[in-house]
Amino acid sequence: MQFNFFPINSYIYEKDYIKKIVKLNSYLFFVIMNESVVLCQLLVDQVMILETMTPLDFMDFRDYLSPASGFQSLQFRLLENKLGVKQEHRVKYNQQYTRVFGNDAEAIRAIERSEEEPSLAQLVQQWLERTPGLEAEGFNFWGKYHRAVQVLLREHRRLAEVRSMPSKPWGSQIIGINCVPLRHQEEVTEAKRQHKLFDLEKRKEVFDSIFDPSVHTALVSRGERRFSHKALQGAIMITFYRDEPRFSQPHQLLMLLMDIDSLITKWRYNHVIMVQRMIGSAQLGTGGSSGYQYLRSTLSDRYKVFLDLFNLSTFLIPRDYIPPLSRHMKSTLSMSRDNAFGINNDEEISATSDGSLEESM
Repeated sequence: MQFNFFPINSYIYEKDYIKKIVKLNSYLFFVIMNESVVLCQLLVDQVMILETMTPLDFMDFRDYLSPASGFQSLQFRLLENKLGVKQEHRVKYNQQYTRVFGNDAEAIRAIERSEEEPSLAQLVQQWLERTPGLEAEGFNFWGKYHRAVQVLLREHRRLAEVRSMPSKPWGSQIIGINCVPLRHQEEVTEAKRQHKLFDLEKRKEVFDSIFDPSVHTALVSRGERRFSHKALQGAIMITFYRDEPRFSQPHQLLMLLMDIDSLITKWRYNHVIMVQRMIGSAQLGTGGSSGYQYLRSTLSDRYKVFLDLFNLSTFLIPRDYIPPLSRHMKSTLSMSRDNAFGINNDEEISATSDGSLEESM
């Protein structure tokens, strides 16, 4: 829509600029990321302007939108591609989205170019894969984390399998504690135990899905996860040790990426509700889509670029079980870097042909 033209194009420009982040200092990088969040918030808030209209007023106004359409928006397609929405994750109808541009060769070329270039999600993945401390021959965080999870699960199983019946003082053997029959107390305790064991088994399956690379790869192929196995390890490590100076800014970056993804989802939702309110659920969209039904289908997790970051909390463990840092690793993480990606200014900074960074975090 026309009133969204400026923020969307500004946001596209910011995404192109962020891809050149290897040459920026940390301060400028976070300024740009925060600007991106503000632009996303502006997109969300602007839907409220159309919501001030009544459906009858909107019917008069809608003719001025034709043939414009959210589905036919070149800017929004570019934005999605630059963020990292993959074609296979789109709903079936949206997978052929380039057809709506007809013979507009310039628009089609812009779309193709945005698909060929490394997306922000790809650059973030490559960066996470180089998180210091993942080296098997070094600190080996993943091995230590795996052992910590096993210890945690064993401890929880031990506690769940203990039938902790309340002590029975003299005279309570017949009627039970607080006048509750002992048989009922035993049934309740057994039910709780079974529930704990069932919950523990489900947690074990979830943890197994990240420790088994083949399971993780299968989940990625099904669209249930986004990052590579190594990148997911890096994100988990940064989350655990976010208080260390070297991981402080990377952790803030992960938070900003989730803010952007969350605001894009909110914009989609506000758009869907506005469309249903103005034209109902049965009318076709101005671009030929099913209108409300199509827009509602884009609210699923398949359109979340940084879905794995939202699910990191699934793999958190209590602080007491987090592997302690070795003296060398503590020293490594105590040194903050001048670059947002953890590269010293005096190090050679370059990018490979696919847009990835050659230096580590």
